[in-house]
Amino acid sequence: MTPAARAQAAIELLDEIIRAARDGGAAADTLIARYFKTRRYAGAKDRRAVRELVYRAIRRAGERPESGRAALIGLAAEDAALAALFDGSPHGPTPITPDEPRAAPGIVPAWLLGRFAASLDSAELLALLGRAPLDLRVNRLKATREAVRVRLPEAEPTPRAPDGLRLPEGTRVEALDIWAEGLIEVQDEGSQLVTRAAHAAPGMTVIDLCAGAGGKTLALAAAMAGEGRLIACDVDRARLSRLAPRATRAGATGIETRLLNGGREAEALADLEGQADVVLVDAPCSGTGTWRRNPEVRWRLDPARLERLAGMQVRLLDLAERLVRPGGALVYIVCSLLDEEGAGQAADFLARHPGWTAGDPIGEGRPHGPGRRLTSAYDGTDGFFVARLCRPC
Repeated sequence: MTPAARAQAAIELLDEIIRAARDGGAAADTLIARYFKTRRYAGAKDRRAVRELVYRAIRRAGERPESGRAALIGLAAEDAALAALFDGSPHGPTPITPDEPRAAPGIVPAWLLGRFAASLDSAELLALLGRAPLDLRVNRLKATREAVRVRLPEAEPTPRAPDGLRLPEGTRVEALDIWAEGLIEVQDEGSQLVTRAAHAAPGMTVIDLCAGAGGKTLALAAAMAGEGRLIACDVDRARLSRLAPRATRAGATGIETRLLNGGREAEALADLEGQADVVLVDAPCSGTGTWRRNPEVRWRLDPARLERLAGMQVRLLDLAERLVRPGGALVYIVCSLLDEEGAGQAADFLARHPGWTAGDPIGEGRPHGPGRRLTSAYDGTDGFFVARLCRPC
């Protein structure tokens, strides 16, 4: 592909990504993979160059652009070499006209800026659109970090998580023998740290209420060393079905799974009321803490969606409250930096449930309301809020 053809390909991909963000379609990574699957003529260098252009344009535009061309013209306004590719050559974009729409630069959609500014400083805002590292969690059921490093010498220990390793960007983890053997899982260091707030240990009864595909479930299983009762729940059949093969690969036997009926979860969990030492609620949220990995998520969020998510979080917290035994704990996690999803939700829970108290969940991050917050700027992780809410004995 010529450089101009790469620019046109980026425009076409950005059009697809913008439509998907507007209509609730597939993620950018998925759309890029599909695009090149039907264009075998594009070599590895072409794919890398186009992908880089696409993500530069996405990261630059806080608001959802009018079109892929507007997104790339906005980027070209700051890059003379890119602007020169709009030359009308075969397979390239047509020349830019003075009155064409161009995406404005920004970090946060305008409607969200005030909410972020209330609790994030400028460094934390700027870090939202950095590049995320590639982190692994060593599976303690099968290996130690030291043993994995012998077989993976290019990996460096992450700064805080005791089982964390960091690999060079672009490493194909699933092609590694140690991945196939179940010695490692891809998991951001921040995700590893907030999962440790459960203080899971052998012999406990632990419920992962929003398990999804089981990333945090597997970390809990490793901490429990195969002893005790671990129940993974979710309302999404497709996501939950991915846990079983992952657990087999990890050697995490004995995990119970429960597919819940949305809106009727309490019925399926009635036998567990008051039984759990720990209930982990990794709640569905806006994902604002993951913008480094998925910057187009900014274009999917709107006030109505945020309101729906906040209502779901309230319902999940109150559902989890019934499952915790006296003296047990509810660990609330969101990969969001918005207080209405994080510290505000935890504070409101404590107000609704007299006698419950907030414990110190982890020794990392910074205190924030009834819990702790991790940010890319100060912790080098994805953004998280975590609270450990304790039921009275």
